[in-house]
Amino acid sequence: MSTPDHLLYTKTHEWVRREGGEAVVGITVHAQEELRDVVFVELPNVGRSVKQGEAVAVIESVKAAFDIYAPVSGTIARVNDSVSKNPQVVNQDCYGVGWLYTISPVSPDEFTRLMTAEQYTKQLQAETH
Repeated sequence: MSTPDHLLYTKTHEWVRREGGEAVVGITVHAQEELRDVVFVELPNVGRSVKQGEAVAVIESVKAAFDIYAPVSGTIARVNDSVSKNPQVVNQDCYGVGWLYTISPVSPDEFTRLMTAEQYTKQLQAETH
C-alpha cells in the first residue's frame, strides 16, 4: 500500500500536502480501497470556514457514503471540480489528480497534530490486527 512520505495524514484517512499558503487535501489509498468504486463526490463551497475535524465533503461509492473531514481549520480556497465530473479519478490517482480541495489554514500549529507516513502506517497496521 502506498503511503507517500512527503504527506501528512489524519486518523480518518485524509492526506494533506502543504503547497504555498494552502493545504491540499485528498483521501488515502487505504480509504479509496475501502470505498472501491467511487460514483459521486460532493465538495465543499469555496469560501466556507471549517474547523479541524469537521465533516466538509462526502464521497459515495456503490457500497456507501463517507464523510471527508478537514485536517486543519481554515477557509476552503479551491475545489477540484474534475473529481465532481469524473469521480473515478479518486480511485485511479488519489494522491495526484484525485485531490479534493484546498484549505487556507488559520492555525499552522494544527499541522503538528497530523501523522507522518510512518505513524499513519502504524495506525493502519493496528486497525487490521
